[in-house]
Amino acid sequence: MRLAVLIPVKRFSAAKGRLAGVLTNAERADLAQWMASRVVEVVAEVPTFVACDDDGVARWAGDLGARVIWGAGLGLNGAVDDGVEHITAAGFDHVLVSHADLARPGRLLDVVHPGRITLVPDRRHDGTNVMSFPARTPIAASYGGGSFARHLAHALEFDGVELEVRSDTDLSLDLDTYRDLVHPLIREVLPEWLPTNPANPHR
Repeated sequence: MRLAVLIPVKRFSAAKGRLAGVLTNAERADLAQWMASRVVEVVAEVPTFVACDDDGVARWAGDLGARVIWGAGLGLNGAVDDGVEHITAAGFDHVLVSHADLARPGRLLDVVHPGRITLVPDRRHDGTNVMSFPARTPIAASYGGGSFARHLAHALEFDGVELEVRSDTDLSLDLDTYRDLVHPLIREVLPEWLPTNPANPHR
């Protein structure tokens, strides 16, 4: 199995908009880059592609050893589908798609099984944090509210392909709102420099 990882990453300064009342613009950008870096580092042993349309993100990805798939104006779903096409054309036969804002990404590669489609929903079973699938049975990106149900419905269309819905305590944790910042399992891994972290000496 030739595995590749695809991580869509938006411009850091535009990320985490729902934390605008809690963190400054610079703090939100730093947090988004910190989380994305941890996701990339966890899968460093595997060829990793970052789908983006921002020069700063492209430089960051290159510094971490990831390959860039440029997708200007495609939006999240278009960028993921375009990235999967590029990866498949490059000869990879299995793709792992991960959000860049996973708070605890340590078990990402455990999701991958040859010949199996695996979906990891968020903790509300609304969004889809991670998808793993053979390149011959790609799951069309359908992110946004209720994406897990749509991705699951698409996965069920592939007859004869093993499907796993993986409820993973760590991988289900993404970070978008203040309630996420104070979640016990997220709070314990946040960087000390974050103003909301009780461990911050300047808090």
